[in-house]
Amino acid sequence: MSKYITTPIYYVNGEAHIGHAYTTFIADTMTRYEKLKGNDTYFLTGTDEHGQKIEESAQKNNKPTQEFADEISATFKTLWDEFEIDYDKFIRTTDADHKIGVQKAFEVMHAKGDIYKDFYEGHYCVSCETFFPETQLIDGEFCPDCGRATSTVKEESYFFKLSKYEDALLKHYEDNPDFILPRSRANEVINFVKGGLHDLSVTRTSFTWGVKLPDSMNDKNHVMYVWLDALMNYITALGYGKDEENMKYWPASTHFVGKDILRFHAIYWPAFLMSLGLPLPKHIGVHGWWTRDGEKMSKSKGNVISPKEVSDAYGVENLRYFMLREVPFGQDGDFSQRAFIDRINSELSNDLGNLLNRIIGMSGKYSDFEIDSANVEQYHSKELDAMNEALNNLDAFMQNMQTHRYLEELWKLFAIGNKAIEEHAPWVKMKEDRKDEALATVALVANILAKASIMLSPVMPNTTATIADALSFEINNQSYKELVLGKKLLKLFNIKKVPPLFPRVEEPLMPEAPKAMPDDKPNDKMKEDMKEKKEAEKDNLIEIGQFFETSLKIGVVIEAEEVPKSKKLLKLQVDLGEDTPRQVVAGIKEFYSAESLIGTQVCVVANLKPAKLMGMMSEGMLLAAKDEEGLCLVRPEKPKKAGTPIG
Repeated sequence: MSKYITTPIYYVNGEAHIGHAYTTFIADTMTRYEKLKGNDTYFLTGTDEHGQKIEESAQKNNKPTQEFADEISATFKTLWDEFEIDYDKFIRTTDADHKIGVQKAFEVMHAKGDIYKDFYEGHYCVSCETFFPETQLIDGEFCPDCGRATSTVKEESYFFKLSKYEDALLKHYEDNPDFILPRSRANEVINFVKGGLHDLSVTRTSFTWGVKLPDSMNDKNHVMYVWLDALMNYITALGYGKDEENMKYWPASTHFVGKDILRFHAIYWPAFLMSLGLPLPKHIGVHGWWTRDGEKMSKSKGNVISPKEVSDAYGVENLRYFMLREVPFGQDGDFSQRAFIDRINSELSNDLGNLLNRIIGMSGKYSDFEIDSANVEQYHSKELDAMNEALNNLDAFMQNMQTHRYLEELWKLFAIGNKAIEEHAPWVKMKEDRKDEALATVALVANILAKASIMLSPVMPNTTATIADALSFEINNQSYKELVLGKKLLKLFNIKKVPPLFPRVEEPLMPEAPKAMPDDKPNDKMKEDMKEKKEAEKDNLIEIGQFFETSLKIGVVIEAEEVPKSKKLLKLQVDLGEDTPRQVVAGIKEFYSAESLIGTQVCVVANLKPAKLMGMMSEGMLLAAKDEEGLCLVRPEKPKKAGTPIG
């Protein structure tokens, strides 16, 4: 089975930031996962280098535009190579082959009658490279996406008949509910299309830095609109318009994109493909944005995170693990150096690294480093069953791009291993002359580490290669099929000593972000707004817009259990109508038993930033009322569908 996975092509108006790294880590992890399963997989990344914004940035830097694009593009490629990103092609929109493919696509769409010439008059945002109707502008002037001032443009343009594909797009969304993942992102796209699509201006005459129209058009005054040019990279990279040698990989399995460019990928791009007569991608995976310590990142605040700086301080594989584990895919994430250190010390060092060190030490002491799985099934069938159950759950999480749930489930294996050592105490059994049982426990843990390292390898390829080498096997499709799918155990081998994989981090290794400062000094209007806000706060009043910033939804409790060592906490799995349930840790144990909650409906604050309680992530909060008579949950009067908004 072939798979085609892509990142967006990154705009060369600045060097790579942490958001670019996150997208690339996800795509690289998915690629490695598919290759591990034996699928023929093609992975594309690259840079987007045309448009007015690049031309202007080059002028500000006193450099020819191509030279400026070359330099910035090289920083992305160099960083991905340093991070050992396993891409098959790094495309640039200034590549000659890409231009040929884009011109071919333009000819096909024009010949079909989907492109026509007219005049455009409207508002254009240089920063977003996007036209907006006046009805969408803020105060009739400012871009609704970035807030910058737009300019009024009147020029000759070629238009793409986007309106022609409105019904076809809506039908595709309906017939393919997993086209946009997570599904919660699909509603904004569907509502936008239902609001009516206008034909799209796809060329410009006011600047020259872009792909020229094909010679057959005999029109040298136009260059193509940057988004038409850029989106075509997904097929030109496969040879579209030229040799087409790799078009066997089309359609794409997954386009990974940030939520800010969802509209282009979920509306414009499918319409272009329909016009070209090509199948649509299977999935568009949409992730959120990253903040730093709860603050939006900006150059003026001085809190922008360089992935290279983090990698140099903590290691790229630790960074990969943290970003893929920290945030549910599709939601915004927060980069906190303290949270990063906590995950390194507790999950990587304690749970994983310590487990390997323990069996190396015990096998050296008890069996001269020899490990034999012969008696594992006899003494540890319960642990093997629990391990296999967790392994069986992993694929669904990865296919739904829920890497945080994938890693959470995978970490159950290390918990099984650590618990087995404590419960079966090999050191006691050695003293009691029950050597077979003691060595079976050591071998059990070795097998847990082997199987877990195979499944962790897409996230941390080098670390897991070290673990596999210590356990005398290689991570590849064959070991995946034998040890994971086939449930086989390791053959007799000698374990190797390795240095600690994850040395504990006692102090932050990077400077902390400066405290957030306003981007601008307050003007008179800002001062007046601040005064009004303070007056409102005195009366504890809020505006209706502030209320609607809180997302309240109906949830159904599908699992509930007590949190050990806690008098107040219950751990719940709550269905909010999303791809996977949310984990909510609630302090209601004194008033409700876990069993009484299963199958009941609750009201959930759904857009809270995830928080950690007693080492567990909580992805929401239940609404409840409490007085002198105790606490009761707020619930709907009548049963409602999971995920129903509360307003």
